[in-house]
Amino acid sequence: MRAADRLVAETVRRGGPWLAVLAVTSVLGAFAQLALPLVLGRTVDELVAGGTGTATWLGACACVVILTVACDTLGVWASGSSGARSSAWLRERVVRNVLGIGPAVTRRFPEGDLVTRMGLNTEEIGHVPESLVTGAALVIPTAGGIVALTLIDPLLTATLVVGLVLIALVLRAFLTVSTAIAGDYQAAQSDIAARLVDALAGARTIAAAGTADRERARVLTALPLLRRHAMAMWRANARAGVQAGAVVPLLEVAVLGVGGLRLAGGDLTAGELYAAARYVVLGAGLGSALGYVGRLARARAAAARVDELVAESPRSYGTRPLPPGPGTLELRDVDAGGLHEVDLVIPGGQAVAVVGRSGAGKSLLAAVAGRLVDPRHGTVHLDGVPLPDLSREALRRAVGYAFERPVLLGGTVAAAIALGADAPAPAPARVLGADTGPGPGRHSRRRTGTEKAARSGDGRTGQPDGNGEVVRAAARAARADTFVRRLPLGYDTPLQEAPMSGGERQRLGLARAFAQGRRLLILDDATSSLDTVTERQVARALSRELRDRTRLIVTHRVATAAAADRVIWLDGGRVRACGSHHTLWADPAYRAVFQAGAS
Repeated sequence: MRAADRLVAETVRRGGPWLAVLAVTSVLGAFAQLALPLVLGRTVDELVAGGTGTATWLGACACVVILTVACDTLGVWASGSSGARSSAWLRERVVRNVLGIGPAVTRRFPEGDLVTRMGLNTEEIGHVPESLVTGAALVIPTAGGIVALTLIDPLLTATLVVGLVLIALVLRAFLTVSTAIAGDYQAAQSDIAARLVDALAGARTIAAAGTADRERARVLTALPLLRRHAMAMWRANARAGVQAGAVVPLLEVAVLGVGGLRLAGGDLTAGELYAAARYVVLGAGLGSALGYVGRLARARAAAARVDELVAESPRSYGTRPLPPGPGTLELRDVDAGGLHEVDLVIPGGQAVAVVGRSGAGKSLLAAVAGRLVDPRHGTVHLDGVPLPDLSREALRRAVGYAFERPVLLGGTVAAAIALGADAPAPAPARVLGADTGPGPGRHSRRRTGTEKAARSGDGRTGQPDGNGEVVRAAARAARADTFVRRLPLGYDTPLQEAPMSGGERQRLGLARAFAQGRRLLILDDATSSLDTVTERQVARALSRELRDRTRLIVTHRVATAAAADRVIWLDGGRVRACGSHHTLWADPAYRAVFQAGAS
C-alpha cells in the first residue's frame, strides 16, 4: 500500500488554494468548538454569582457560534472545490498515462475495468482532501480538551486519555479491515463493468441469438460477490461504530462521576464541572472520525488500483526528425510477443501484403511496424532511423494507420478524417488531388462546411486552411467522397448525425490514414467490409496516387495479395517466406491460407 499512499498524498497536494481554505476553516472551526465550553462555563458562573460580566460573556458566546457556523459553511464549499480539483488532476494524469502506454494497456486491463478505475476509483480518491483535513481537524478539539481538562483537574484528564486510547485502537483496526474489504468490492465492480462493456459491444449478436437472459446472468455473475463485500463493509462499519459509540457515553459517565466527587469536595465549581463535561464530549469526538476513516479506506483501496495504471511508464519518444527518404522499413531480429526473429527489409514505395492464418502475427507485425507496440527485442527503422528515436510528431505524420473496425473521433466527418493531420505537407495533398475520381462538379454545387473552412479558415472542423483540400483528396482516394457529399452538411456533418455502414466507416478510416501517413501506410485488414468494386478502386488509388508511399497491407484476400509488389507470409509468428504472390502460389500451403475459413 505504500505506492497507493504516495498517490493519495500527491492527490491531496493537488487540491489547490481551496484546500488551504478548507484547512483554515477546519482549524478555526475546531478552535471555536474548543472555546465554546469555556465561554459557556464562564457565563454559567457569572449567572450563578450574579456578576456584572454576564452580558460580555453572552456576547462572546454569540461570536463563537457565528464563527462556527461561518467556518462550517465555507468549509463545505472549499471541500467540494478542492475535491473536484484533485479528482480532475488525477483523472487527467491517468488518462494521459493510459493513452501514452498505448494498446498494450488493454491487453492487461479489460476496457470496463479501465473505465471503472479512471472514473469511479479516481472520484473516491478525490474525496481524500476533505477526509484528511476534516478528520485531522478533529485532533484539535481532542488535544484542546485534554489540555483544558488538565488545567481544570488532572484526574479528569487521565480518565479521558484511557477512553481515547480505546477509540484510537478501534479506528486503526477499522482502517485496516475496511481497506481490504473496499479493494475486494471495487474489484467486483470492475468485473461487472468489464462484462457489461463486452455485452454492449456484442449487443447485435446477443439480440440475434436471443440470449439476452443468459448474457444478463453472465454480466451479473459477480453481483452476489459484490453484495457479500458490501455486507462485510456494513458489518465492519457497524461493529466499529458500536465499539466507538459504547466508549463515548461510558467515558462521559466516568468523567462526570469523578468531576461530581471533586465538586462535592469543593475542588471544582459548577461552571468548571459544566466545562469539563463539554470538553469530554469534544475530546471523545475523535470517535466521529469513523466516517472519514471509512472514506480514507476506500480511497486507499482505489489508489492501489489506480496506481497500477500510473505505475507503467508511457511510451517515450526521441527528438530526431525524419530525414528525406522513400519510406524504407527495416525490422531487425524483432521479437514481440507472438513474433519471433523477424528480419525484413521493405523497400520504400513498395506495396507489401502480409498474409497468414489466424494467430500468425499479422496484426502484431503491423503494430510493431508503426510503433503501436514496441518489440521486446530487436529494432525497427524507418529510412534508417530507429522508431524510438523519432519525435512523436515526426512518427505520427509519417505513418498512417487504417484498421478493420475504425473508431471515428472528432466533431465532424472532416475532423474525423483530419485527425492527426494538423499540418500536412503540400506534396501529398497535390498527389492525392490528382485523383481522377468524381469531383464537386459531378454532384451538388453546394459548398460544404469543410470547403468554406478551407477558403475562410473559420475552423469549424478544427482544421487550418490547408487541411480542407487534404481531407477531400484523402476521401476521394478512399472512395468516401461520394457518400460524404450526400450527407446533410457534407464534410461538416456531425458524426452522430451521419449513420454509416461498416464499409463506409472503413472508407473514412482509410481516408484518415491517407491524410496522415506521408511516408508509410499500414492497412490492417482495412478493406474487409468493402464491396469488390470499391475495393478495386481503393487498390487502384494505392497503386497510383499513393504509390510514392510504402504500403504494408494485412489481408486475407487473394486479389489484394496478387496486386502487391511483395508478399510476407507469416506462420506461427515467423516469416515463412517472402516473395511475389505468383512465386508463392506454387506452394499448396500458401494457397491454403486463402481457403475459406483458413484465416
